Amino acid sequence: MSVFAMPKLNLSHHDNNPVFNQGPQSEQLEQLMSPHFERPALRLTPSPYISEKNLAKRWDKLSPLTDRDALLDPVTEQQAELYNKNIEHFIGTVKLPVGLAGPLRVNGLHANGDYFIPLATTEAALVASYNRGSQLITAAGGASAMLLNEGVTRTPVFEFQNLADAGQFVAWVVTQYDHFKQVAESTTSHGQLHDININIEGNHVYLIFEFHTGDASGQNMVTIATNEVFNYILDHSPISPQDAFLDGNLSGDKKPNAHTLRHVRGKKVTAEIQLTRELVEKYLHTTPEQMVKFGQMTTTGAALSGSIGVNAHYANALAALYIACGQDAACVSESAIGITRMELNKQGGLYACVTLPNLMVGTVGGGTHLPSQKACLELMGLLGTGKAKALAEVAAVLCLAGELSIVGAFCAGHFSRAHQKLAR
Repeated sequence: MSVFAMPKLNLSHHDNNPVFNQGPQSEQLEQLMSPHFERPALRLTPSPYISEKNLAKRWDKLSPLTDRDALLDPVTEQQAELYNKNIEHFIGTVKLPVGLAGPLRVNGLHANGDYFIPLATTEAALVASYNRGSQLITAAGGASAMLLNEGVTRTPVFEFQNLADAGQFVAWVVTQYDHFKQVAESTTSHGQLHDININIEGNHVYLIFEFHTGDASGQNMVTIATNEVFNYILDHSPISPQDAFLDGNLSGDKKPNAHTLRHVRGKKVTAEIQLTRELVEKYLHTTPEQMVKFGQMTTTGAALSGSIGVNAHYANALAALYIACGQDAACVSESAIGITRMELNKQGGLYACVTLPNLMVGTVGGGTHLPSQKACLELMGLLGTGKAKALAEVAAVLCLAGELSIVGAFCAGHFSRAHQKLAR
């Protein structure tokens, strides 16, 4: 058979296929997979809110199915009201182990000092890896970090009968910036409409509203503000759209996208470190040359795979940090895009840097006020107003620590061994 030939599926010979071997016959399949319209045996309480009465009703139905105390322990039950603005149909909390990495020394524009980093994960070896990278960075005097830009977008889309109508609509929109800004900012005391960009695609017009959101991550803030402008446009536009939607999927919200590699969504941060040969050998048990070579070869691999950006595992750091600190964990899908680069420096040591253009982090709002998440932010001294920029710089340096550690592990042949030791 040619290596390019695809084998034909022969449904008449399925002796080795467990689907056909063990599955039901065609009559049973039809019965199993047909729609069923009987009333569900399981039902939620009509009210989605948290109250003693609602919790009791939910657990009356759930108690035969699972261990109540594992989800609704006494402390969680006592603090239940605190979760009312963060979740619906509450039944309890999930406990994830939280480990510390550090101290991590950050020499940033907004974050400056040594930090213990709380990481919530069930993946063995992850905290150990970030701890090793953090100690290496601290031994080298710390990593430099700089917040470059910030902004959160929402992108309403409007459909017109033809391109001429779309053009007339855009001609009106560009005269309305000051009024749109006033309307948007009437909904928030912290958000500021920073810019509006326009993208025309045939008879479709996308408006890219970009906001500064202060110390909040800001997705809800931006949605509410943009919705107010959206409704104003529908009421006042001299050219009525045939159809319109609040978001046209151009914002990149919770999706990996290439646009922000050159722009920003959330907070864009870059961080760098200079490591001597001696430190690389001591902490990572390899050489700067090997790490640079690894970076070159895996960059090619990333290009072959169609990767957006080039990094080893930003998602590990960000998922664990986001969950521990009350961030929107779904934003890891976009926040984990970025570029890691390693080069030999003039002294024969290693220069390494990371750039992350999509850090969606906040130190107020969202889940940051919940008990465990608040404690994790307090542990770093990064809870509350005026701390979001610092949190973004810490997150970038944490990612740099993880890149150094994992690349070192691959180069030294320790990657599999560490997982075998810590995970088995």
